[in-house]
Amino acid sequence: MKKRLLFSLLLLLPILSIGQNTYQIAILKYNGGGDWYSNPTSLPNLVEFCNQNLETNIIKDIATVEVGSLDIFNYPFIHMTGHGNVIFSSKEADNLRKYLLSGGFLHIDDNYGMDPFIRPEIKKVFPNENLIEIPSTHPIFQQKYFFDNGVPKIHEHDKRNPQAFGIFIESELVLLYTYETDLGDGWEDQEVHNNSEEKRLKALKMGANIIEFVFNRKN
Repeated sequence: MKKRLLFSLLLLLPILSIGQNTYQIAILKYNGGGDWYSNPTSLPNLVEFCNQNLETNIIKDIATVEVGSLDIFNYPFIHMTGHGNVIFSSKEADNLRKYLLSGGFLHIDDNYGMDPFIRPEIKKVFPNENLIEIPSTHPIFQQKYFFDNGVPKIHEHDKRNPQAFGIFIESELVLLYTYETDLGDGWEDQEVHNNSEEKRLKALKMGANIIEFVFNRKN
């Protein structure tokens, strides 16, 4: 544990140098042909909601970072989404693993159609770990906003129950994968998907919980 914490502090120096109360988050750009750039208004809207309701000071300009780039270490929170194929090279998987082991956090939100492609790529990143379904009692559902039933259903596709999965390292959640919920659709401008304001608010509150959970890990 001490060895990992020392490694984490060394690699997280770029993150900590951003400033005590100012952060920037990023969207993950990946190869394989999937539309990593989908839901362009989602993260700016989530940032605005967090700044207003959590009193965070997140820069509204969302960065774009490639999986294999060392720039990934500049961001405490990275979001990944899309509908289709995802491919991580061995070098990219190694870089992402180092980022997550050093204290970074990745949220993957299946925008419908990503699931069969992303699971093998997560296995490349953590070959000895399995995605574990996160219970509704986990702290990520009990931040400022309470979700007694776990991750909410936002956008309907196949009438399946929404699920949240995670990769845990030494009991710490480092990767969150939300499935059959489409949180990102709920974060987007209302006219994009015509989700109700009730659904959009649920999505934004869940997103705020994720951000709050990640930032609290750094304190």
